[in-house]
Amino acid sequence: MPENVKETMLTYVQESPEAVAANIETSEALTAPLVEEYLKGDYRNIWIVASGSSFNGSHCARPFVRRYLKTEVKVISPFTFICSEHDFTEQDFVFVVSQSGYSTNSIEALNVIKAAGRRAIGVTGNVNSDFKDYADMLVDYGVGIETVGYVTKGVTTFALFLMLFALEAGVKKGVLSGKEAEEVKADLRRVPELHKQVQAATLRFYDDHFKAMTSMTNAYSCSCGANYGTALEGALKIGETVQVPSVAYESEEYLHGPDLQLTPNYTVFFVDGGNSSDRIHTIFAASRLVTDKAFLLTNNPAYEGDGVLCVPFDLPELITPLCFLPFFQIIAYKVTEDLHRWPKHPLYLALDKAAASKTENYVSGIEH
Repeated sequence: MPENVKETMLTYVQESPEAVAANIETSEALTAPLVEEYLKGDYRNIWIVASGSSFNGSHCARPFVRRYLKTEVKVISPFTFICSEHDFTEQDFVFVVSQSGYSTNSIEALNVIKAAGRRAIGVTGNVNSDFKDYADMLVDYGVGIETVGYVTKGVTTFALFLMLFALEAGVKKGVLSGKEAEEVKADLRRVPELHKQVQAATLRFYDDHFKAMTSMTNAYSCSCGANYGTALEGALKIGETVQVPSVAYESEEYLHGPDLQLTPNYTVFFVDGGNSSDRIHTIFAASRLVTDKAFLLTNNPAYEGDGVLCVPFDLPELITPLCFLPFFQIIAYKVTEDLHRWPKHPLYLALDKAAASKTENYVSGIEH
């Protein structure tokens, strides 16, 4: 990129397809360190200790890992892990994730694992970060460079990394045939082009719904299955950039309380959920009875009409988060850019200093 061009969230959204394609082709080498470590033990469960977008990316990949590696997967935030839920056993394969490698809670989680007499495995996008001083083993998950504070390429490549790890480990462990793994990789190879299609469709959708998108005062993001992780990431992205209350719900749980406060001013995003597609569409259509700011992101061409963004493609549901994530990333970027909301309240800096979540070596890309 030319030196005089400013990198933005959109820059890294647009770089994601190339990174995805490259990582699929180098899948075995990319995942080898973590796969080899996993195969050393007779593990029955996997614990992924992660926060923020890494937590959400873990949820995007969790159903995929459960299916193809045939193991239970627990996704837990570092603070909960540190304070109350670190009762892992010899049957649990545990690793800690931090894209930046500077998150204080992730570093402390590594220390908790060491104190239990276990090898502290750190998965990161920056092997030269502070993580290297605390982890017994560092794994680079292949995000490359992402200097903007709001993670986009990082969450997509991390979710992909976990999927590739499941395939490579599954084959080596004997729970998945090489033929099955290659068939799944063939589907994964379609993701970069579909990601680009979703990018283009989202930009058009945003322009068509500019008034609604730029008048958000709050937002719900709802889905289930693999795309529950997409909804989690959507809520995070909108909340941290647009700076409005933004919450994710499993689609049916949305009807068990959160919908009671719905008014015509509310924004609600739904992400299609494969096996639950019909039900999600029903809930979306019902929400449109209250607010015109209810939107549905789907790959099902049977769904059309007001508020529906359909990018038709036939892909297993467990892979669709890799294609749907750019929708929320672009909406968050465009609204924040058009409303000039990048700077935070002046007092945010005081909060950041008083309760730092990153080590002193971290350089923030967030405007104050």
